[in-house]
Parts: sequence; structure tokens; C-alpha cells
Amino acid sequence: MAKIETVGLIGVGLMGHGIGKNILAKGFELSVLAHRNRQPVDDLIAKGAKEAKSPKELAGSCDMVITVVGNSLQMEDIVRRADGLIAGLKPGTIIADATTAQPDSTVVLAAEITAKGGRFVDIPMTRTPKEAEAGKLGLMTGGDKATLAEIHPVLECFADTIVHCGGVGAAHKAKLINNMLSLGYAAVTAEALATAKKSGVDLNALRQIVTAGGANSVMFQRLAAYQIDGDNTQLQFAIANAQKDLRYFLQMAEGLPMPSFVASAIHQLYGMANGAGFGQKYVPEVIDVLTQLGDKALAKGK
Repeated sequence: MAKIETVGLIGVGLMGHGIGKNILAKGFELSVLAHRNRQPVDDLIAKGAKEAKSPKELAGSCDMVITVVGNSLQMEDIVRRADGLIAGLKPGTIIADATTAQPDSTVVLAAEITAKGGRFVDIPMTRTPKEAEAGKLGLMTGGDKATLAEIHPVLECFADTIVHCGGVGAAHKAKLINNMLSLGYAAVTAEALATAKKSGVDLNALRQIVTAGGANSVMFQRLAAYQIDGDNTQLQFAIANAQKDLRYFLQMAEGLPMPSFVASAIHQLYGMANGAGFGQKYVPEVIDVLTQLGDKALAKGK
């Protein structure tokens, strides 16, 4: 089994910075692609990373490339464009995609990369930028077990939970299901907290009651921290991304086919929040969207 020595990273954002920092800390050589936000890129360069000018350059100089981009369209572009990953692939280069992606797109890209002599695995993540910085992300993995074993020393730099889900695309399916659940919990919690606030319920008392009972969840605690404590750091995940992930889930369900009544309602909430201009705000701020709608309804009713 070949030893991974050089790692490329595309997507040095909220999650990618922590991933890159921990890869460097464990002694691997790291090259990063320029990002619209220079601060995390410059920080990794200061820690010893090199900066590449294109995905092609990364694929040609690294044993593996990790991609952490926003959606499948961006991933397809990074792979296929003239200076993309396929253009620079060396025989055996591993592309490990951590994007929350459409599984059908993943399978097609994997085939294209394999046809050019590369290898592909999907490694979508759970948890938040806080865990990325601490090196404690959760990873779902899909693809060839031998390839995943080869890159395991890199993955464990930034993840403490790594679960193999099956062949290529299986991890991206599991990720969409996981996100439907977590974003659904967040949507229910947002509605409950907005209603509690509007009705005059003591929110600290409500938090104590929920925390002690069966309705408690990680998502409840994160949204309660925003609503009650003003802490918006516990779930740094953009509403626009939430809408996108739910759209991908619905597309997957439709293709099975599988009814998805609840997911459709959850998707509508995040779509409404995105359309109201909250797309780049974090998921807990859905509470503010619901509160504003309630205020408008009250004003109309007068």
C-alpha cells in the first residue's frame, strides 16, 4: 500500500481551514487552492502550506486531493474544466470529495476520474467548524476499502469518527439523509422557540424542561443558545446551503421513488428564509424569519 505524503486541499473555508491546519500539524505536505477569502489561505501558508494556481496543478503534484466545495455543480467544474483535476491527474492520484453532493453526480465523476487513471472516494463530513479546528469531525466514506485504508492516516488528522458506508456515492447518500434529519430538527426547534417567544413563555424555563426530557437534542441546544444567549457560533452553516442539501435529498428521494412529505416542508422553510435574504446567515437565524412572519401576520390582523 502506497504511503500518502503530499495532500492538496480545495475549499479552504469554514470547514477547510481546520482540515488543512490539522493535516499540516501531523506532518503531511499540504498545497491549497486560492479561495475568495484570503485569511484562511494565508494562515495555512504561514503554517507551511504551499499555494497552487489551479486544480490541475494540485492533481499533478499531490498524492491525494481533498475537495470541500459548495455543491455538485462546483465539483463538476473543478473536475472537468480546462485546468481542472482530470487535466492534471497522475496515475493513481486519489480525489477525496467532502462536498455535500448529489450521489448521481458523484458516481459519474468517479467514473470519469477512474477512466483517466485516478481514483475517487466520497468523504462527506458531519459536525461544525469548531470540530474541524479541533480535528474531531465525523466522516462518512464511500468507495474502495483499500483506497480508503491508504488515505486513513490523512483522514484521522481531522476526524475522530470514520464510518464506511459502501461503494462510491454511498457516503453522499448517507450525508443527505443525515442532513435532512439534523436540519429537520433545527426547523422544528426554530418554530417551537419562535412560538414560545411570541407567547411569552420563559425561554430559560423552557430550555430546562426540554433539556431534562425526551425532546432534547443537539439542535435544540444550538438554536436555544442563539435565541436565549445570543450565541450564533454553535451552528455555522448557511441557510442557502441548508436549502441546497434538502433539495438534493428530495431529488434523491424522487429518483427512488420515495415519498418525502416532511422533507418537502422543511425545504420550503429554508427556501423561504433564503428568499427573504437570509441565505448567507446561519441556520439558527431561521427563528428570526419565523418571528418576522408572525409579526407581519399580527399587524395584518389588526
